[in-house]
Amino acid sequence: MAPRAIWKGVFKVAEITCPVALYTAASTSERISFHMLNRKTGNRVHRQFVDEVTGKPVEKEDQVKGYDRGDGDYIVLEPEEIAEAIPDSDKVLDVATFLPCGEIDDLYLDRPYYVTPSTPVAAEAFGLIRDAMARRDAAALARTVIFRRMRSILIRPHEAGMVATTLHFDYEVRPAQSAFDDIPKLKIEGEMLELAEHIIRTKAGRFDPKAFDDRYESALAELVKAKIEGRTIKPAKRPEPAKVVNLLDALRQSAKAGQTSGVKSTAKRKPAKAEPRRKAS
Repeated sequence: MAPRAIWKGVFKVAEITCPVALYTAASTSERISFHMLNRKTGNRVHRQFVDEVTGKPVEKEDQVKGYDRGDGDYIVLEPEEIAEAIPDSDKVLDVATFLPCGEIDDLYLDRPYYVTPSTPVAAEAFGLIRDAMARRDAAALARTVIFRRMRSILIRPHEAGMVATTLHFDYEVRPAQSAFDDIPKLKIEGEMLELAEHIIRTKAGRFDPKAFDDRYESALAELVKAKIEGRTIKPAKRPEPAKVVNLLDALRQSAKAGQTSGVKSTAKRKPAKAEPRRKAS
């Protein structure tokens, strides 16, 4: 079944317009999902909103959003008031500026979407914009309403189409200092740093998403299969706790293991040219 577009509108660059569609690029729909059951009856159970004071169920038509001003003093927001306050979607991806593909910190990247021309007639204009951006290694920064929220969107060429990535707002990204302030400032040099660099060189490789398996999902799938077949599944073997050793000794052992494991060092090789960020999905 062909994927369903989550958004359709116009991609606008200056006076050039192109009808486009956005498709979800990453999905969790293939993961195993469960229902909550009543252990005694085997029937499904459903969530229900109840009044925290009376304990009685609250029907859907009586449920409204409220903003807590403090101490349980709520401002009630009616659905009609929220609908009027939310900006209408003009269905236009209006490019405000172009910037280098690596300009935006990855911390601001949110959800990726594939961008395609939405009609056969739009293919020429779409291809023109995509190829011009690719030649300049440029990304477009645009804004539009998606799922009733105004979002900033980064658009980059990707293979035959483009990828649009919604961006976090500045207030959503926490400052690094809040996490890093307690890290002590150390100056590491000499043999320790050289050994660490050597280990990195001997384990150099390329990113291949197919090489990474979802062990949690695989374990759940095997458990479900075993239950269906009436088999008893053996508990996964727990790794033995690592022995605490001196950091320098650990580096030396790691470097030695890399030399004897058949992994070829890339120390003398010319570094591979990095893939342009626009090709990253």
